[in-house]
Amino acid sequence: MAEPQDANVISVTITDWIVDDVSDQPRYAISVVAARCGVRVSTVRRYEEWGLVEPTRTGPRRLYSEADIDRVLRVRRLVDDLGVNLAGAAAVLHLRKQVIALRREMQSLRDELDR
Repeated sequence: MAEPQDANVISVTITDWIVDDVSDQPRYAISVVAARCGVRVSTVRRYEEWGLVEPTRTGPRRLYSEADIDRVLRVRRLVDDLGVNLAGAAAVLHLRKQVIALRREMQSLRDELDR
């Protein structure tokens, strides 16, 4: 497990984790996702079983979006770099989703106050 070199690295990493500007348009096959993320197809399927990624299904075929690829990469970093298990990764992603929702709500309230 790699330790961050200084507080600035941690700060940038945390900021990167709460930005949510990735497309949800499904377009990639599971093999493309696996190749882009540097994992096996079975790993992407395991992440799906854990509810960490939810592809759009068209019949028997799964289609993944850029947002799904982003989630696979985040889970991979948590597991490989930080030693977090899949249950922990699910908790981190859930908390990330809540932070994003709260940020949107805060921005909405700020916009309302500015009117």
